[in-house]
Amino acid sequence: MFAIEWKEGALEQLDKLQPQISDRIYKKVDELSENPFSKDIKKLKGESAFRLRVGDYRIILDIDIKNKMIFILRLGHRRNIYD
Repeated sequence: MFAIEWKEGALEQLDKLQPQISDRIYKKVDELSENPFSKDIKKLKGESAFRLRVGDYRIILDIDIKNKMIFILRLGHRRNIYD
C-alpha cells in the first residue's frame, strides 16, 4: 500500500470544485494507494510527474516508489492544468 499526501495547493483547488466532482477525485486517488500505476496514469513529458485522468479533470502527482508515497501536487480542468 502506498501512502497519499495532498499538497496544500491541491487541497485548495479541490475545495473550489463541485462536491460531486471532488468526490470522484477523492475516490480515484484512494484507488491509487493499492495500484499507483493503473492504466489511467501517464508520465508527463519534460517533468518527473505523472497525470491521472478523472473525466475532464487532471491530477498531477509524483510517485516515490522507494518510500511508497504518492504526492498529489495539483489538480484542475484539463484546459488549464498544463499552463
